[in-house]
Amino acid sequence: METIDLLKKVRKIEIKTRGLSNHIFAGEYHSAFKGKGMTFSEVREYQYGDSIKQIDWNVTARFNHPYVKVFEEERELTVILLVDVSGSKFFGTNQQLKKDLIAEIAAVLSFSAIQNNDKIGVILFSNKIEKFIPPKKGKKHILRIISELLNYKPENKGTNIAEALRYFTNVVKKRTTAFLISDFINDDFEQALRIANNKHDVIAVRIYDKREKELPNIGLINMFDPETNKQLLIDTSNSNVRYTYKKWMRNLEDNLNIITKKAGVDIINVETGEDYIKPLLNLFKRRGSK
Repeated sequence: METIDLLKKVRKIEIKTRGLSNHIFAGEYHSAFKGKGMTFSEVREYQYGDSIKQIDWNVTARFNHPYVKVFEEERELTVILLVDVSGSKFFGTNQQLKKDLIAEIAAVLSFSAIQNNDKIGVILFSNKIEKFIPPKKGKKHILRIISELLNYKPENKGTNIAEALRYFTNVVKKRTTAFLISDFINDDFEQALRIANNKHDVIAVRIYDKREKELPNIGLINMFDPETNKQLLIDTSNSNVRYTYKKWMRNLEDNLNIITKKAGVDIINVETGEDYIKPLLNLFKRRGSK
């Protein structure tokens, strides 16, 4: 992509997603991701209704009058986006490629994070770790993230979600909130997801295209796999072929739901060309009510 076209696209995504983050997601995001815990703020005089557990006995003894410790939420979080940049992200039949939808969702999450004074970092992965952008704050940092997502050319085209999760678990030491964004056409990552979610707070965001769910009956077609560079001639008029493919995709989706449920990981599904606001809001509200 030419530099001027990239800047236009980044600007367009910034305007759209920053507005959503400021006016729609800000409060829900704050409720959903409350921070790492409570931290000491100050000492004040005891008031009726205060818990005796909060009494600061040292200060109370010094002034011969009861004082209590006041705690406040430790607001600052670190958010990591684990983004699948494998070859299948260049697919899309409903006015949008998967990679462009991923860039928008990542931008919304990034702007929501900095609205709440959180740091945001990114791990780009295929069947290996392609790039790690360490967590930072600020608009300039987020615009860099969006640019990378729109224009990054991965060295590899395959997918290895387990490798990305293992890298994330090993490299990021402090507990963080992580969004794993992928189409999840890869199912050998159950153990890695469970380990990652035990240490961190992982949310899965599944990106899909409606044409992936079943084959249309349009006769002989040339199918190209962007992750393996293999071509196959498929007879879509054959009902057994269509049934086998549909069953495979359904099993893949069912297995993903089982894996995330076992690992205790929340998951949302977002379709290319469709509204992603509702799934994200529902996720934030669901987590905020816990």
